[in-house]
Amino acid sequence: MTITSVLVANRGEIARRIFATCRRRGLATVAVFSDADAGSPYVTEADAAVHLPGSAPAETYLRGDLIIAAALRAGADAIHPGYGFLSENAGFATAVREAGLTWIGPGPEAIAAMGSKIESKQLMAAAGVPVLDRLDVATLTDADLPVLVKASAGGGGRGMRIVRTLQDLPDAVAAAEREAAAAFGDKTVFCERYLEAGHHLEVQILADDHGTVWALGDRECSLQRRHQKVIEEAPAPLVDRIGGDLRDRLLAAGRTAAAAVGYRGAGTVEFLADEQGRFWFLEMNTRLQVEHPVTECVTGTDLVALQVDIAAGLPLTGPEPAMTGHSIEARLYAESPTDNWRPQSGVLARFEVPAATWFDRPRIDTIRVDSGVETGSVVGTYYDAMLAKVISYSATREGAARQLAAALRRSRLHGVTTNRDLLVASLLHPAFLAGTAATDFYDLNPPGGLTAGTALEPELGALVAALSDAALTSGPARGFRNIPVGYRTRTYAAGEHEIAVRYRSGRTGMEVATGEVVVSAGADRVVLDLGGVRRSWSVGRYDNHVVVDGPTGSVTLRRVPRFTDPSTRLTAGALIASMPGTVIRVGVQVGDTVRAGQPLVWLEAMKMEHVVTAPADGTVTELPVSIGRQVSQGTPLAVVTDDRT
Repeated sequence: MTITSVLVANRGEIARRIFATCRRRGLATVAVFSDADAGSPYVTEADAAVHLPGSAPAETYLRGDLIIAAALRAGADAIHPGYGFLSENAGFATAVREAGLTWIGPGPEAIAAMGSKIESKQLMAAAGVPVLDRLDVATLTDADLPVLVKASAGGGGRGMRIVRTLQDLPDAVAAAEREAAAAFGDKTVFCERYLEAGHHLEVQILADDHGTVWALGDRECSLQRRHQKVIEEAPAPLVDRIGGDLRDRLLAAGRTAAAAVGYRGAGTVEFLADEQGRFWFLEMNTRLQVEHPVTECVTGTDLVALQVDIAAGLPLTGPEPAMTGHSIEARLYAESPTDNWRPQSGVLARFEVPAATWFDRPRIDTIRVDSGVETGSVVGTYYDAMLAKVISYSATREGAARQLAAALRRSRLHGVTTNRDLLVASLLHPAFLAGTAATDFYDLNPPGGLTAGTALEPELGALVAALSDAALTSGPARGFRNIPVGYRTRTYAAGEHEIAVRYRSGRTGMEVATGEVVVSAGADRVVLDLGGVRRSWSVGRYDNHVVVDGPTGSVTLRRVPRFTDPSTRLTAGALIASMPGTVIRVGVQVGDTVRAGQPLVWLEAMKMEHVVTAPADGTVTELPVSIGRQVSQGTPLAVVTDDRT
């Protein structure tokens, strides 16, 4: 069959990624977009775009009927689902085919077989693939602990809870069911043994209609937060360390899994492994994986192009691709890792990754970026918090890690808090460089400790900001003054910490009270001589915030006005929404006595559930929210009055 025009039933980064291959292939592209995505880059990059009214996924990207109608209206003859949303929905795949369109993905039968983690494990066990035993929630004992409660449908870490005591089991099951129902429309959950320090391994599969099944090497994705991957790489360092026949056994298991369901197209077979080289089947993602770029780098393939070829009925030709070199991908999220990984929203005022290629396989020792955002994009709360995937490719694993860390450090990311500092610290951590980091990495290395000292020192950042702001208002700070003028003061804040900077125009140019030597100070760039070493920093301004980027890190500062508006002060004990979201549960009433850490209000934002807890023992004196209410960032949610005051 011939494919000439592809509609991507998705959004953001993956839509742009698929469009890039379509353009290289000379295929027309069609986008669908929600209200929230109307101004997104992928919409303008498509040859045609169809509006899906609304913003919530349930009324837009999960409406298969609207997407098929959009494809027919725009003249597309094929639909690529990307990942997430409807990508693993067998009913949608069937409906696409029934509409006379080509489905760029596996057959509905394979999707259905692998769509339930419970049923897929039974199928894999019958095929001889190792699996972890399913545990019955009703008969769990202390000897079974710890266990992982998992949603049977879906993925992405949603609907998962670790349980270490039987007392916590009922609440964990209820929370997992609630999150699974909201994310996948199926609240079915199950339990299995939890490995505290396992390794998450994957095998990339490609299969055609002519009996060929390829295993395109392995990946490791052990660095995870909330069961969602943060850093992925190929090949898997655990497999390289253990050696022997582990890689052959792992790839063979991947091929067996694909053959057991008559697979066609691209898919990923996921395994959990231990340090002894034993591994167990977790699930099969019947779609393109988020981390597919690392496999593309080390195998020299274009997986999207191969998906299109297979959907068109073409065979896989030539030998099975082998891996060369090493590739690492870091997921850049709009989130605050030190604040319980809390998602962030707002305007991405600047997004620049230096010397990077976009949506293409990089040459050795280069950087690739796959991103759904650009400078000026709005990061909302309806969808995932991932901003971009930044990918390195080098001859060696250490080279790939250090190149990726350097690229992230040099990037200019303004306007929204990101996990950039955590990524850099993780990539350069001894355990990661040694290839021994497991799924408990962030339990052993909490974000606060990992990132301590990695950002630019606020005091130095404030000095740079003050000199730059002074240059903006009075011109470049250089030149001779016979009589120095008095010191002026500018104050900045990093969080709650305020820093006052005193400076003046002196006999040899700009001078600061703390004695650092100012080489030059302009509106966008400041150069200082620190102990005989010259360093430069760039400066960006956004409303009352200043972002300072330099070779030793970045810092975002807030200008502190000389006088504070009393109307902006919050009631003592007020708890505010740190992000826009929807109130899905309220656990207290006005007048209730609460303890420090007790959950008060539950918010749903960026596909995740977030709990707001009491900061101290006290009494709930105000509760201005109710279930179903949409709240914006900064909205008061509750007031807890300390009983001791």
